[in-house]
Amino acid sequence: MNYEEMLAAKNDGKLNKTQLPIGDYYRVQVDGKYRAVVDIRPELNSSIAFSSALKTECERNKTLVNRYQLHFTPVVDEAGETVQLELEAGVFFSMEQLLNDNPAIVAEKGFVDNVLQALVDITTYLHRQGIRHVCYSPKTVLVRKGDHAVMLLSHGSFYMSMEDQRMLYGDDAVFVAPEVLEHGTIDDRCDVYSMGKFMETLFQRTEMTVEYRKALKKATSEMPEDRYDTPQALLKAVQARRSIVQSGMLLLAATIVALVALAVYWELMPEPVQVEFVKPAPRQATDDLLDDGFKPEDLGVVSADSLSEEDLEEQRMYKAKAEEIFRKNYEKEADRILSKIYNKDYMNATEKQFAAQSQSTIEELMKVQQKMGQEASLTPERAQLIASEIIERITNEKKKQLKGNY
Repeated sequence: MNYEEMLAAKNDGKLNKTQLPIGDYYRVQVDGKYRAVVDIRPELNSSIAFSSALKTECERNKTLVNRYQLHFTPVVDEAGETVQLELEAGVFFSMEQLLNDNPAIVAEKGFVDNVLQALVDITTYLHRQGIRHVCYSPKTVLVRKGDHAVMLLSHGSFYMSMEDQRMLYGDDAVFVAPEVLEHGTIDDRCDVYSMGKFMETLFQRTEMTVEYRKALKKATSEMPEDRYDTPQALLKAVQARRSIVQSGMLLLAATIVALVALAVYWELMPEPVQVEFVKPAPRQATDDLLDDGFKPEDLGVVSADSLSEEDLEEQRMYKAKAEEIFRKNYEKEADRILSKIYNKDYMNATEKQFAAQSQSTIEELMKVQQKMGQEASLTPERAQLIASEIIERITNEKKKQLKGNY
């Protein structure tokens, strides 16, 4: 017995069971193969309004062409009532089951954005067909096994003629717009509300970002006129706020880098020394040693002009080697230090936190530069110039990397 068969045995032979407004969805084994079905709730079939609406949806379902739309075939009993829907081939389960089995998936890069994009795509398509889904909940939103693509099955606007909408949606009524439950005016904004409520459940397992927090707050407003007019407007609001946040953080980062460079420059500039000038004492006559045939070489003093080309070349090589060692060591340390503020997690921090860390980074860069410059026997001016070039290059590289990740 494999794992699926074990699960089925514990659940009356039904796999991936979830409750939809119109009935129970599950997978069951028939003739050695599993197929997905929806058992229509018997109490609903006793309603003439529901039976008529279900037949209408079965007919319209054949004409819907969208990659996120599931198709089904009605199964009719001897009395002519539709008692079951047989779904197209594939393995599907509810978003609720996916989140329970793998709660960490919401933290994966792009998962939340992909879910919202898929819901907006199919909802926009349905609205063009005059259809509204009405209830997006972790139970009614299905996903396909493997790629976790969002799939929708039955749509609530077909059943608006039913008098008791709360009875139809049961516990999932919290995901339905208030005007739907009160038989008010139904338009695209009811789907905006329900979609916003559904997206909020995803963030119960991860921290909600700023762009989603503000957008979902407006989407789930009690009054329809306070919401976005369409799901597409909701998606654009999220994307626009994300762009503003990213631009602001990059601008702040560029400002911090400029301040770092300026601070390093001023820190390494030599301070002017106040010199008190006094009148020189009268010079006493001295014998000119050169007149006596004295040579500076006799005291071990050697001028640069007297050095051979080999000696000068050796000095140049030593200086170049010292600068190379300084560049290599300082580049490694600068990359480590700048990585503290140029990363995805810290770029999402508040401006106050970012500024505080940046000041600490400036001081650390300066200390490392002074220490390594002395060890390499470089002048402060030369060490500062090389350090500034390295900081600017590493900063630009990290800004490009951060920009490419968003």
